[in-house]
Amino acid sequence: MTTLLLVLVLNAQSVVSGLVKDRKTGHPLAHVSVAAEGTDIHTVTNDDGRFTLKVAQLPRYIQLSHIGYKTRRQQLSHDNMTDLVIDMQRSTVALGEIVVMADDPLSIIKAAMSRISTNYSKEPELLRCFYRETARRGSRFISIAEAVTDMYKSDYSLGPDRDAVAILKGRRLMSMKANDTLGVKIQGGPVMPLMVDVAKNCEYVLNPEMLSYYDYHMEKGTMINDRLHYVISMIPQPITVFPLMGGLLYIDQETLAITRAELQLDVSDWRRASDYMLVRKPFGLRFRPKELSVTVVYETDAQGVTRMSYMRNEMRFNCDWKRHLFSSSFTAISEMVVTDRLQQGHAAKRPRGRSSFGLRERFYDRVEYFDDPNFWADYNIIEPTESLEHAIGKLKKKIRK
Repeated sequence: MTTLLLVLVLNAQSVVSGLVKDRKTGHPLAHVSVAAEGTDIHTVTNDDGRFTLKVAQLPRYIQLSHIGYKTRRQQLSHDNMTDLVIDMQRSTVALGEIVVMADDPLSIIKAAMSRISTNYSKEPELLRCFYRETARRGSRFISIAEAVTDMYKSDYSLGPDRDAVAILKGRRLMSMKANDTLGVKIQGGPVMPLMVDVAKNCEYVLNPEMLSYYDYHMEKGTMINDRLHYVISMIPQPITVFPLMGGLLYIDQETLAITRAELQLDVSDWRRASDYMLVRKPFGLRFRPKELSVTVVYETDAQGVTRMSYMRNEMRFNCDWKRHLFSSSFTAISEMVVTDRLQQGHAAKRPRGRSSFGLRERFYDRVEYFDDPNFWADYNIIEPTESLEHAIGKLKKKIRK
């Protein structure tokens, strides 16, 4: 009996949950970074501003950070750890603090690129992640897939070719409506964080040979994690024969670490944008892209090492069959959050074998339907929004019928 009791105590977890809001407006804040202080355990708030964090031992504090807001430390106790309501205060950037070395924003980007090997991890790491992808036709969810993954990141000086992702467990749900004649699948979904890591995969946006194809502007600086950041807009020039990703780069003014990227594909030429976005479509279907946007967020630890913590990819497009009068709008979203750092250095091993996931694979085809209320157990995930929770319940009911 004593041994059994000891095992149960050791396996017990503390759950910290709550709602994060803007102090002034009261509106919920999405995609806020929430970390258990003193650990590598991390998650983000969902679109409703809610989060759940599972930890082996209750930390004294959780730390919350978000672009344009002051970092918040929330003290915890065993009587105050669930259903928290936490407000965050916007940070103001005093004009006197802005350093205007910045009539040449391209020089700042190049300086940031030269410091990548200094600012980011110098050794391999194995990171535990949660991944979710959803597809909607109009406002109705037609498919949902989720997984816990391990992401292996090599030394940042080596580039992304040695990085890899493995699926530990996953599940999927799909609409059973008879008039859903079109399904949407994202190729290479869980591998996408490796592809869009702008600090490591410079070919994605910061290819030195492609930097001349953009116009650059300094935007108003902002605070992230209580540190002042340059904000640089990259605007694709309309002279290239293929579409480019443009948007905003956030660069720490002191360390020159790239800590955030908000990018959008130029879809002004829908044919070129279609070639960029679309892998395969049924014969007779017309595809019209409306948006492809990517947000990549990095966190810097107490030792000054910056690493990817969150990725969100959103695609919007219209589809219609020839001879049909009306088209349908679709939205596909994938997001990944790093929830824990498992191993680093020589202890971090690259995933191999059947669990590893390839760039040309479709995640939806790799996992099965799984209806288990305790499916995620002790894993940290991104909390479903209320609309997503409702959609999951409806899809489960249809499958049971």
